[in-house]
Amino acid sequence: MAENKRDYYEVLGVSKTASEDEIKKAYRKLAKQYHPDLNPGDKEAEAKFKEANEAYEVLSDSQKKARYDQYGHAGVDPNFGAGGFGGGFGGFGGDFDLGDILGSMFGGFGGFGGGRQQNPNAPRKGTTVQANVTISFEEAAKGCKKKINITRIDTCSECSGTGAAKGTTAETCKTCGGRGQVNVQQRTPFGVMSTSKPCSACGGKGKTISSPCQKCRGTGFESKPATVEVEIPAGIDDRQALNVRGKGNAGVNGGPVGDLRINVNVRPHPFFERDGFDVWCDFTVTYAQAALGDTLYIPTLDGKVKYELPAGTQPGEVFRFRNRGIQQLGSRGRGDQFVRIIVDVPKNLSQKQKDLLRQFNDSLPNKPKNNIDDGKTVGEEKKSFFDRFK
Repeated sequence: MAENKRDYYEVLGVSKTASEDEIKKAYRKLAKQYHPDLNPGDKEAEAKFKEANEAYEVLSDSQKKARYDQYGHAGVDPNFGAGGFGGGFGGFGGDFDLGDILGSMFGGFGGFGGGRQQNPNAPRKGTTVQANVTISFEEAAKGCKKKINITRIDTCSECSGTGAAKGTTAETCKTCGGRGQVNVQQRTPFGVMSTSKPCSACGGKGKTISSPCQKCRGTGFESKPATVEVEIPAGIDDRQALNVRGKGNAGVNGGPVGDLRINVNVRPHPFFERDGFDVWCDFTVTYAQAALGDTLYIPTLDGKVKYELPAGTQPGEVFRFRNRGIQQLGSRGRGDQFVRIIVDVPKNLSQKQKDLLRQFNDSLPNKPKNNIDDGKTVGEEKKSFFDRFK
């Protein structure tokens, strides 16, 4: 009887001026605390869970809440003839779907409908189309525009997406009355529960097509080739992906078009090597150039740059060109270019050249020591390209 029930505001622990959000939070807290799945065999928790559900059903509905505020339990209890719940679980009517409420918060519990059913007629964004593009090292560094050929799902040009043949229209499903869902009632230890499931007659669409479009076979969609021009940003790296909005597959039920995801492959460069946003390269000089110095023209991403090689440059020495590297993504900043000097040791010398080199070697004040017996293993000092010269 209504006179034996606790005040709904007291049940949820909120005031009569509580907002919808406060009521919802209070109910969620109690539902988590007393849910039967979390308290198996606990009759007291089961009763409190039932009480909290009943209170929330009333206080979360503005019309029922208004009647309750004015008439108390009599305003929402059918035993008082006030047009309340109408029976079932604790007085709950057939439109009450506890599985939907619990599913939205917990992802569905056993015995309560398995969670909220997605409305099959709701607008849904189109799926993403995948594509690949291969660009050069320079294009990745500087940015470029590319035309990419793809195949995507678009609205059928024959039926304009209705799925029905020309001169015909889709009809309202007689089984579900166009709702796309049917109600199923189940009797549980807590009473009769009402859940919804997609209508099997129309597949949840709410409409049936007696004369489907021949081109799309009633789906409303068709596969079409398309060419999309995209702008590859400067600084993109190999195996990175680029997302282009609104260039994917068509949406469903009037939903927005999906996206185009482009997987970028960068061809390796024969001369440059990338390290983050920096660029490394080797530049070979003769023994005489390294010893005497010379004017060099070093290739960069911006073209050749003049550089005065100092006399006495040692093999493996690295020179830095600031702001000659790769542009940083989303920024105006650029990395640097590092040039590693490689000294070309001559081969197949003539006897005269050998004699001259011996004379030159004998004239040196401090000859290099022989390191064969210094305890070091051949190759011990070798390091990786970047570790050695960073």
